[in-house]
Amino acid sequence: MKEAEKNLTDLGKCCGLCSCDKLKAFEESGAYKAVWGGASGQDGVVSNQPPSSHVVDEREIMIMSGGHIRRVTNDAREDEMEENLSHVGSIIGNLKSMALDMGNEIDTQNVQIERIGGKRSANLISPEGV
Repeated sequence: MKEAEKNLTDLGKCCGLCSCDKLKAFEESGAYKAVWGGASGQDGVVSNQPPSSHVVDEREIMIMSGGHIRRVTNDAREDEMEENLSHVGSIIGNLKSMALDMGNEIDTQNVQIERIGGKRSANLISPEGV
C-alpha cells in the first residue's frame, strides 16, 4: 500500500496532471499514523531470527533428592524402572518447554495479526479519489 501511495505521489510530481492533495491529507491523519507509524515501524527487513525465550519456573529448578519409586528389593528391575521414569520426566520437561515456546510464538503472531487488521481498516478508510 505504501509503495502504491509513493508511486501516486511520484506521478503527481512527474507531470502535474495527477493531484494527490487528498493523499497528503490522509497521510497526515491520526488513523494513518497510528497504523503505519513512522520510520520506526516494525516492517523492516528481518535479517535474523529472534532469540529463543525459554521460560524457567520454580518447579523446573527444583532437584529431586530421592528416587521416583520407593525401593523394596534393590534389584535390577527397580533400577530399570527408576531409569525409565527419569527418561519420562525429561521428556515431559521437554514437552513443557515446547508448549511454552509455542505459546510465546502464538502471542507474537497474534500481535502481528492485530497490526495487519489495523492496516486493513486504515486502507478501508483511505480517500476514494486516489
